[in-house]
Amino acid sequence: MSLPPGSEAGAHVQVQFALDDPARVDRMVDQLLADRLVACGQRVGPVVSRYWWQGERVVSDEWLVLLKTRAELAPRVVEAVVAAHPYDTPEVVVVDLVSGAPGYLAWIDEVTGPAGTIGRSGETEEP
Repeated sequence: MSLPPGSEAGAHVQVQFALDDPARVDRMVDQLLADRLVACGQRVGPVVSRYWWQGERVVSDEWLVLLKTRAELAPRVVEAVVAAHPYDTPEVVVVDLVSGAPGYLAWIDEVTGPAGTIGRSGETEEP
């Protein structure tokens, strides 16, 4: 597959996580945006999650969060989400964006920048 002109393979990623508290999700995404760690955050759901936890099968309603950012910022985004996430072992994964609309990828580059911090409670904290 050829990439559109101006896009670079591996330069952009989607970070995703799930959480059962939509208000907390919104606070976390708002902080990530304020810190310029992500260009966009989308809350999808609720989704039904089925998984093993501590030896038992669990079914829960959660919201799936999709974050777009530059690949170089992904470790900081993951760190911020894990720090603010209330789960013991939160699902936080990074997926490469192989390609995309050149204007959209350029916009991600344009609006992301230096980062602040996001607190464990999901509340905004000053850098």
